[in-house]
Amino acid sequence: MVELKQEPQKLTAFLSGELDHHHAKEIREAIDFAVREQYPPVLVLDFRQVTFMDSSGIGLILGRSRLLEEYGGTLEIHNPPAHIRKVLRISGADRLAVIRNSVRKERPKPAEDTPKIPKLDIAELKPPQTDAEQKGMESDYEYAQ
Repeated sequence: MVELKQEPQKLTAFLSGELDHHHAKEIREAIDFAVREQYPPVLVLDFRQVTFMDSSGIGLILGRSRLLEEYGGTLEIHNPPAHIRKVLRISGADRLAVIRNSVRKERPKPAEDTPKIPKLDIAELKPPQTDAEQKGMESDYEYAQ
């Protein structure tokens, strides 16, 4: 249902299963207790494992948003599946909290045996020194046109 993790400057609530009227009260009470104990600057509701959400889930988000507003905290919603993200957008919950996917794909590190591209030293360009050099450059320019 809900697993809480306290980090410096953040409390994360990992939600799982169905977020409906049967389970919302228990989840809400656990989160509120932790928030009132710790007053975290940021509360993250992680929806990665939520399979279903009805209006009780919207109520849960709205109530936590109000609770955090009381002392200047912010609410973030992380990793909502596509069908829940749609419900959040339609309900306007996306205006109460930052919604993001926090799963970041790590770039593969290049193999050590991969040859590195050498850096080329480009000589500083110097203006022509003589009239002959100047004329040569002008004729090159005309030819390029």
